[in-house]
Amino acid sequence: MADSKEKLFSDFPPVSTQEWMDKIQVDLKGADYEKKLVWKTNEGFKVKPFYRQEDLEGLKTTDGLPGQYPYLRGIKKDDNTWFIRQDIRVDDPAEANAKALDILNKGIDSLGFHVPAKALDADFIRTLLKDICCECIELNFTTCQRHTLQLAELLVAYFKEKGYDPEKIQGSVNFDPISKMLQKGKDLSGIVAKGAELVKVLAPFPKFRCIAVNSLKLNNAGAYIYQELGYALAWGNYYLNALVEAGIPVDLAARKIKFNFGISSNYFMEIAKFRAARMLWADIVKAYGPTEECACKMVAHAETSTFNLTLFDAHVNLLRTQTEAMSAAIAGVNSITVTPFDKVYETPNEFSERIARNQQLLLKEEAHLNRIVDAAGGSYYIENLTVAIAQQAWNLFLETEDAGGMLAAIQQGTVQDTVNASNKARHEAVSKRKEILLGTNQYPNFSERAEGKMPVSCCCGCGGHENEAAFASLNTDRAASEFEALRLQTEHSGKRPKAFMLTIGNLAMRQARAQFSCNFLACAGYEVIDNLGFATVEEGAEAALKAQADIVVICSSDDEYAQYAVPAYELLKDKVLFIVAGAPACMEELKAAGIENFIHVRCNVLETLKSYNEKLGIK
Repeated sequence: MADSKEKLFSDFPPVSTQEWMDKIQVDLKGADYEKKLVWKTNEGFKVKPFYRQEDLEGLKTTDGLPGQYPYLRGIKKDDNTWFIRQDIRVDDPAEANAKALDILNKGIDSLGFHVPAKALDADFIRTLLKDICCECIELNFTTCQRHTLQLAELLVAYFKEKGYDPEKIQGSVNFDPISKMLQKGKDLSGIVAKGAELVKVLAPFPKFRCIAVNSLKLNNAGAYIYQELGYALAWGNYYLNALVEAGIPVDLAARKIKFNFGISSNYFMEIAKFRAARMLWADIVKAYGPTEECACKMVAHAETSTFNLTLFDAHVNLLRTQTEAMSAAIAGVNSITVTPFDKVYETPNEFSERIARNQQLLLKEEAHLNRIVDAAGGSYYIENLTVAIAQQAWNLFLETEDAGGMLAAIQQGTVQDTVNASNKARHEAVSKRKEILLGTNQYPNFSERAEGKMPVSCCCGCGGHENEAAFASLNTDRAASEFEALRLQTEHSGKRPKAFMLTIGNLAMRQARAQFSCNFLACAGYEVIDNLGFATVEEGAEAALKAQADIVVICSSDDEYAQYAVPAYELLKDKVLFIVAGAPACMEELKAAGIENFIHVRCNVLETLKSYNEKLGIK
């Protein structure tokens, strides 16, 4: 068998990188290689169109094994099993308990309870956890930051009351004042000291963590990948340093910190992000001089992002969250939450929660991603992405540390300004279709109506004990929010404009431009009427008026616009909003004739559609 393999491969002579480059240059026909094929990422580094084995030379990422320091290849070495988590907002502990028991029989092995601080007492915990075997699953709890210590004490008392083995209790309580500072712009640094007390209370439970780094908040605010990772490292370092200064041994302190990351749709870069995160965090902890190397392991939970979820064509959210969950699973995270596809516009129902669970079960039971540790290891592309992202994130970490650390950066507004600038840039990219949201700014469902669906506003559920905002907070507007507002504006106006395609002339060009124009205008919720083509301008104009069109888009070739556009405009200018599809060379002549509206690939789609709504009297 070995000999046959060698013979097989010998039939294919090796091709050098230079030969590949020579072939590419021929195919480019003189076009610039850098401009055409090299991707300049938002993270600030360049991605080549192809990678080869030689691109691994000098990289340290392939030296280690899974389960070995610096844990780039994962903290698991026998298999890649992760916890499938579902969160439950607790209004009534008995109802939440019943729901928990139900979903534990449907594939869930990690529960996340959001519990109200005002209801916390021993009976509440007993009711909530009744008949749940806490040694068999992962348990996670979130409550008001000021009551997290009380929650931890109640949980410890319950675990002791039930006689559970502390070594078998896995999970976390979510103590993270910085997260609330970013979310609300209010200074909660005064309660950071409670973290040391929390660690002491939970010290007997080695697998139960209590200090959280919720960089998910940055991801949901539109942060770029290197920003989420760089700030997460500074975030974790701030907590680790605070615990050590409070007298907590570094080994114990590091083992009580848990990272909760978001997952964006940038599939390969997200795999690389988690690999880089483990390596960098291990280096940070190592610098504190722990007595055991295993204290450097990062425990990472991953949750699919809400930034790219959409209200319209909401089932596309399933595709987004599926690839996101897959990238996190391949990257070797410890647990995953898949956000239900309908969370944008309603409280997730039983159907959407079941689908979210099953998305992970498919990855385990059908794709068997739980069986292979670091499946991405050795990939020329991903190994290089890992190093590049690690470098950019580390630079941001050092920059933040040099400026006084994570807390100082938040109090000065640096973190919020940086992430909010990314949020703004990504909204701008969405408005120009440089970042695509399928079903929202590209290829919308022409016939879809919101039918009463409205975006759900974010609510943290915390009490209002803090003073007024002391500094900036994160902008968590989703990428689709402005397009959705525009489309809802159209729908709520009670008047759905009709956009008629006056197709004429060159067959290929008129069809292509009609398709482009239909997709463009349907993003505002307009009714689009396509046509096979008209022999004359007069015939097309007559058909448009007969259809009671509010908008007429002439679709033809650049050369033919000089012939058709002005006559069509003269027939329709006082009756409809007249648009030319494209940016023809004769544009200035057409403008001189009174034509004002042109749609093409360089348009800001959002701003253009807003102006059309205004012209059509839609408010």
